Amino acid sequence: MRFTSNVLRSGGIVNDALCYLIAYVVTVLIYQGWFGYYFDSRLHTTAVIIMAINFFLIRISRDAYSAFRGQGDDLGSGTFLDFLVAVTLTGFTIIQFGELSDLSPRFALIFLGLCIALLIASRLLFRRFVWLGMRHGVIGQRVGIYGADREVTSRLLELLDIERLPHINIIGFADDRRTRVETGMIGRFPYLGGFEELLELARRGMLDQLIVALPLVQQERLNKIIEELSAGAIDICIMPREFLVLRDRYRVNYIGSLPVLSVWQQPVRDFDGILKEIQDRLLALIGILVLSPILLITAIAIKLESKGPILFKQKRFGFNNLEIEVLKFRSMYTDRQDESGGERTRKGDPRVTRVGRIIRRTSIDELPQLFNVLRGEMSIVGPRPHALAMRVGDAYYHDAVRGYAARHRVKPGITGLAQVRGLRGEIDTIERGKQRVEYDIYYIENWSPLLDLRIILETVFKLVWDRHAY
Repeated sequence: MRFTSNVLRSGGIVNDALCYLIAYVVTVLIYQGWFGYYFDSRLHTTAVIIMAINFFLIRISRDAYSAFRGQGDDLGSGTFLDFLVAVTLTGFTIIQFGELSDLSPRFALIFLGLCIALLIASRLLFRRFVWLGMRHGVIGQRVGIYGADREVTSRLLELLDIERLPHINIIGFADDRRTRVETGMIGRFPYLGGFEELLELARRGMLDQLIVALPLVQQERLNKIIEELSAGAIDICIMPREFLVLRDRYRVNYIGSLPVLSVWQQPVRDFDGILKEIQDRLLALIGILVLSPILLITAIAIKLESKGPILFKQKRFGFNNLEIEVLKFRSMYTDRQDESGGERTRKGDPRVTRVGRIIRRTSIDELPQLFNVLRGEMSIVGPRPHALAMRVGDAYYHDAVRGYAARHRVKPGITGLAQVRGLRGEIDTIERGKQRVEYDIYYIENWSPLLDLRIILETVFKLVWDRHAY
């Protein structure tokens, strides 16, 4: 028996329900065995039920139990916020009915602590369980791509790779017009054949979903394709041209009852913006206090080794493509610096000092940007700010990579998603530059506080000593 990714939504709901049940049972056992005090079991049970109902209504209304994505909070971002709202609503309900005096504060604190701990820990276990199920073929979807030439198929595979959807297993691509796809491989994915081969795969239970990717198809041919493929017991999806061109920036929204395609949306808006500002300033302040010994030692080492200022200031692109002055520890000899950023730093670059090689390799040279964060010019996490004259290949970055300016719709960051995905350091090819922009835009469109914290943790573990930094 195999399950598609749709089962994960139900699994997420069951997971949270068990967390509430286990937290309540354990709380009762602890309270009775440890404290031995009497408590109104009917009142406390009712409060827990009301709180659970509030929590599930909030989560379901936000469609937070959507399919497993492998990013951030896999069952939907905002779990902790939803929990706090549910607690608040339950508290107001208890006060409204005049039962607050009969509620045990100790019982409430034990239950709330256990419940949120279980909600967080169970998500890690749930993710592990899902990964094991997918690895053994119990959960997941075997997907084929139909109707696309090599260029379109490669683009679609690239977008699916960026999404990092572990429940999607691409088994290959197909088209009846063999001259368009030939019979070779695209990456690690084989050519499957045409209609008959796909239908045979479906009949044998080897195919679960088919993506029809035909950017310039005529309606008559599209109808014929869908009609013939409907003979197989598989899911058939159509990938619109806009998705291939605009990626996840393409959203279906409604103005009243009219469906519209939202190409760009204001990111990190309303309370999310306030939350990110608070998170950035607080983490920057803590970082400066904790890392102050390293900052002081680095400043002294730079001053002792070579003449010149301790800090290097460079004009870079910031929020809304406005110029900001980014701070770094000086890692080059003063007379060899390139303030414009037009000349890339290469491995073994003679402009870099001995201290500079160490602080660049360990990212210590970036620490002064914590002061940029405190000044409101940068964030802890976001697209890395680029120098005004930065080049990729033989062209300026903003000319070489399509959609480059879109990465400046949020404040630049000290670290970012692209950096923890292996795109740190020198960007010497246009392809590498495109990949970095793709990750930056994905981060903007899928931002959450949990994603920020995850990137920070990955930065600590992955970028402290990185072979791409020099």
